[in-house]
Amino acid sequence: MAQTNILLESGTNELEIIEFYIDEATEPGVKPYRAYYGVNVAKVLEIIRLPKVTGMPQTPHPSVIGTFNLRSRVIPLIDLSLWLGKPMGRDENTKVIVSEFNKVINAFMVSGVTRIHRLSWSEVEPPSGFVSTFAANNFTGVVKFEDHIVLLLDMEQIIWDLNPALAMKTKREKAAAAIPEPDRSSYKTLVVDDSNSIRRLIASYLEKDGFEVVQDINGQNAWNRLSGWKAEDAKGTPLSSNVNLVVTDIEMPSMDGHTLCKKIKDDPVLKQLPVVLFSSLINDQLYHKGLSVGADDQVTKPEVGTLAERARKLIEEHR
Repeated sequence: MAQTNILLESGTNELEIIEFYIDEATEPGVKPYRAYYGVNVAKVLEIIRLPKVTGMPQTPHPSVIGTFNLRSRVIPLIDLSLWLGKPMGRDENTKVIVSEFNKVINAFMVSGVTRIHRLSWSEVEPPSGFVSTFAANNFTGVVKFEDHIVLLLDMEQIIWDLNPALAMKTKREKAAAAIPEPDRSSYKTLVVDDSNSIRRLIASYLEKDGFEVVQDINGQNAWNRLSGWKAEDAKGTPLSSNVNLVVTDIEMPSMDGHTLCKKIKDDPVLKQLPVVLFSSLINDQLYHKGLSVGADDQVTKPEVGTLAERARKLIEEHR
């Protein structure tokens, strides 16, 4: 499923999303309300019919309804409707989306799957207003079509909430802890991530390791900031006075991390900056995409314990 043409392109600021829906259960004779959601194709392994599910004696949440066997692999099944508080009915159209991110496989039960959309990240709006108040931790973006709205689901956050053991660890690596505290002014880092919680966590972690951190919520904002620093460089203020490194997520509204990285590396002034891609999307199949846009390093979120040391090494190498 994840091996589509779009994933072979680099720095196009495009993505593909799988659109699916949940029909809320209603009284007999009443047409169910249908809500549309989406997830990045890069996180989807396959879509299957509802398999035979084996119940579990204990679950972290009622939405984890059991496990099933898929080619000798036992996979937990999450009923998204229960997680979202919108119970649905099951019928012959019920589908299961098998996903993989951060090297962990999970499955999500939904009412049905409609199609794949090819979009520009500029068409993805961050949640705002009413959506942001009730779903800030469940959705990463909104896509508006003529006849309906699709909410991009943050499946990663759901998995973390269900199983905190899979969340990012902030424990320092032993090797990094032995390094003396550096001069913060030597490690100015721009951290870019649309998730407030993840962005602040990365910033906090780096700051504890001696980094001076500036934060931005998406690639476009970060590019505007970098362009401003470039203009200052032309007037005599060295770029290194403002920034020494960029750490960026990949999936972001307005401009994604791959596009941001490519624009940095294509710029005659900014290309001196090392760029670290930090995302749950980095795996064996997609690693080459980061290489093609010139990323200096790629770190998966479970590897956050190595981020500071790898970032420090890149800064020193680029001096």
